[in-house]
Parts: sequence; structure tokens; C-alpha cells
Amino acid sequence: MPLPGFNKTVPQSDIFTTPTYRSELKTDGNDHEIRPAAHGTSDESDVQEPFVPLVDGLLLPYNEALPGLRAALSEIPKIFSQSKTTETILQPVVQAGLDALKCADRAGKLIVFSTVLPTFEAPGKLKSKNDRSLLGTEKEKTALVPQDESYTKLGEQCVKFGVTVDLFLFPSGFIDVATIGQLSAVSGGSIFKFQYFSADKDGIRMLNELERHVSKKIAFDCMARVRTSTGIRPITFTGSFYMENSTDLEFATIDESKAFVTEIKHDDSLKDPAAIIQTAVLYTSMTGQRRLRILNMCLSVTADYNQIYRLADPESLTTIMLKQGVQLNRDNGYANMKENLLARCSQFLATYREKCSEGAPLGQLILPESLKLMPLYVNSIVKNDAISGGSEMTVDDKVWQMELIRGIRTEDAMPLIYPRVMPVSDLQLQETDEMKELPKQVRASTEFFDNSKAYIIDNGVVLFVWIGSAVPQPWIQDVFGVGATNQIDTESGVIPEKDNVHSRALRRIIQLLPRGIRQRKTFVVVEKSGLEPWMKKFLVEDKPGSGTATMSYVEFLVDVHRKIRDLIS
Repeated sequence: MPLPGFNKTVPQSDIFTTPTYRSELKTDGNDHEIRPAAHGTSDESDVQEPFVPLVDGLLLPYNEALPGLRAALSEIPKIFSQSKTTETILQPVVQAGLDALKCADRAGKLIVFSTVLPTFEAPGKLKSKNDRSLLGTEKEKTALVPQDESYTKLGEQCVKFGVTVDLFLFPSGFIDVATIGQLSAVSGGSIFKFQYFSADKDGIRMLNELERHVSKKIAFDCMARVRTSTGIRPITFTGSFYMENSTDLEFATIDESKAFVTEIKHDDSLKDPAAIIQTAVLYTSMTGQRRLRILNMCLSVTADYNQIYRLADPESLTTIMLKQGVQLNRDNGYANMKENLLARCSQFLATYREKCSEGAPLGQLILPESLKLMPLYVNSIVKNDAISGGSEMTVDDKVWQMELIRGIRTEDAMPLIYPRVMPVSDLQLQETDEMKELPKQVRASTEFFDNSKAYIIDNGVVLFVWIGSAVPQPWIQDVFGVGATNQIDTESGVIPEKDNVHSRALRRIIQLLPRGIRQRKTFVVVEKSGLEPWMKKFLVEDKPGSGTATMSYVEFLVDVHRKIRDLIS
């Protein structure tokens, strides 16, 4: 069935129409919006019925707008220096930005900076809650749902007019990401969270994050549909988008760091030698041209299980299980989610055992080469803070991590599940030499740590530099400029820039790390320091601690083996 507005004969790189923007506002004939007069005081009108005072000149190229922007920014402190109002609004601000773009017949992005919960008497007013005690319990779901649907509905309006909302949050307390985050989740936007922001510690990272974000390649006003040949069909979709029906995915924008996942179900016997999957995306380019991108995938149909398992993609399987695990935990609770993931993992490993190595003894654990790490990845998913995080974290932190995973790409999901761990204290880099490759990784377990070395632990969001208590003093002096581990500055999170072989090597390794899903926040951790227990949560092969419901990798592998034997017998 053809997707409305799509022409299958047009090459994916061709432009076939001019932009079509959707605006239904009444105007006075001069492109100025007409709204009914608001009742009440002028202050109430400002927040109850925000309006666009003019259209001509409101949207300008950056170079033309820069003097006016600087003038406006310099006036803001003067205008509000005497104000005694400490409360803020959010929803009317987004509504005003949406109206501005609608009046100008433009798709676009709204980048909103906010520091506190919107508690002013206005649309979108929210209440402060403290539900962190519910995290990790059967009542957790009540802490993760939005306070009301108004932000979700506003996000849906944004999608309809091709407008994405990105949130840069700088909270020092509860800001209700579960509610206001729907603006981004529905419209295809991103949430950037800087808890307890300090300009000295976080300013450079924030500016780098903002620069990277506004520089991304991006497509506007997008609609996508996945079609398949007979016998298979898409059954679930996961990502940051809006669906008004069961087939079309609507994104206000898609950028290069976003992905959506669809699960294809095998419904019927496949008579053809190939199964076809087609993804078609209709979008507006950054130059304002309406374009169509069509991606076709042709998969061979076979009854040979050995070939199926030989070509299995563990990263893709892991990513979709991560996204589904987050949603299952949110909807049905931790116990149900954990049992579901264990059952799925055990099922496709049991099928391999049954179809490809049926002659082996039942007591022997046999895994396909392509999926031999699936038990490790599934156990790491179950331990991820977005799923297993309890009252040791805030509700906002947990929801932010859940929203981060919603639109994550496979290449970003894997280090988030299983972090990179690399020894760094033995490396040296002369000024005239080059270093082009990262050192060999070690397994994410304290069993593989040596306290006479230093390691980096990276998951694409945070970066730890762990320093063992017996690291040689010359390395500490070269890298941090101090004589002992207890003198290292662990508060700033800064790796000093020094002109020697050890400092140069460490900083070069950090430069070589693949681009993370966020600008990494760096923590320097000395062995047995106060931050070490939190850092060890990222060593996912270990058991988090006594009394926890999660298992070490070895314990989980034993549990999977038991489940496989039960399924076969």
C-alpha cells in the first residue's frame, strides 16, 4: 500500500516538491495573527493567551539577528532586576514559540533553558513531589507518569506543525522531567540535564553540548512508514515520535543522533526466496526542500537454523531489548520485565541448542558464536539505572535516563549497556609520536582491576578515571602534578594539561573515544574514595552488592543455563 504523498519511482536523492507547512491561524491580511481578546489583567493575558506581536522581522538569519539578540540579552537583567517574582512558567513559553513559527509558516526547533519547576499560576503549573522512595518498588510506576497530559498534548501540537522542543535543564531540585519531558519525547527532541550546574565545572561542557547540538544534520517535518512483503509485518515501534494511527510515525525533526526501532513479526509461511522491508521517510531538508528517502532491505529466506544464528546481530538484538526493557519496567514493574528478558534470551539460545547442537550433553552450556555474549548483555540491561535504579537516585534522574534511551542509536546503546574499560597508566606518548588506536579493553569487573594501575571507564555519558592506591608516584606527578593519590583534586573533574609522556597519552586516549551520546562528564576516582561505590555500578559483570535482586554475570549465566535445560526437557 503506497504511503500518502510518496512516489516509489522517485530516486531517494531527488527533490520532488517544495515545502508544505501546515498553518491554520487566521490573519488580518498582513500575515498578522488575530486572536480573541483575553479576559483579566494584562499579566494574565501574557500567560493565558500568548500571541505573536509581529511576523515581519521576527525570524532573521543569525548574522542579522545578532545585534538585536545581544541588545535584548543585555536588557533582561535591567528589566527584571527589581522583580520579586521567583516562580517561572514553561508551557506558555513553548506555546508562544510554536505560534511564532506557525505564523511564519516555518518548521523549526525550540531550545528551552529552564532551572526550576514551573509553579507560577499559569497553564502548565506543576506541583513539587518527592517520590524517590517509590523507585525500585511495586509502586514505582506512579512516580514515573506525568502529572497531567497538557505537556503531552502541546508536544503533539508541535509535531503537527513540524516543531521540535529541546530542553536544557539546570535543576538543583525536582523539575519533573516525567511531565515536561513529554514535550521532547513526543516531538522528537532531546533532553540535556545539568544537575547542580556550576559554571566553573560544567560551563565548557554545556557550551560544547549546545554547539554540537545546533550543528547536527537535521531533517524537519518528517513522516515515516515501514512496509513489508507478505508473511511479515511490523508490530511495535520505539523512539521519540508521535503516532496518530497504527502505521505512520510523525517526527517534528530527526537528527543524526536519533533512531527508531521496529520489531518485525513472522506471521505466515514465507513462500518467496526473499523477504522485503522498506522504510520510507518524507521530510523537509535544511534548505527548505521537500524530499523522500527510501531504504530497502532484502533478506534471504532460509530454513537453515545454522545460517540464521551465524548471521544474527547481537548489537541490534541488545538495543531493542534495552528499549523494550525500559518500557516493560515502566508499564509492568521490575519483576515482570526481568522475567520477560530472561525468557526471551533463554528461548533463542534454547532454540539454537535444540536445532543446531542436539547431540551435545544436556548439562553442557553451548552458545552460538554470534550470540555468546547475549546473557552478559541482558544481565547488564537489567542492571541499568534506567531500569533498576532505586531510591539512591532521584525520580528526575531515572526518567531522564529512560528518555535518553528512547531514541538512542545502536552504536550509542552498546557502551551504555556494557562500558568500555581500559588501562591507561602504562601508556606513554612522545611529542613527536602519534596514537591512533585505543588500548585493549579489559572486562568490566573488579576482578580484572590492578590497584597498581589507572583505568578509564566510559559509557558515552560519564567518564571515570580510576586510580589505584598503588599507582606509581611518577605517573601521579606527571598527570595531576601532586605527590600522592590523597592530594589529587577529585572535585573539579578536570584532567590537567601537562607537557609529559603520561599526561599526553591519557588526554589523547580520551580524545580517541568514540563520540558519546552526550558530552561526557568526567569524574576522577581514587581507590576506596567516597565516589568509588557509585562508579562500581558501571562494572556490570559484578554483583552490585549484597541483598540486591540483580546477579553477577556468572550467576546470571547459571540461571540462563537452567532455563535452557527446562525449555529443552
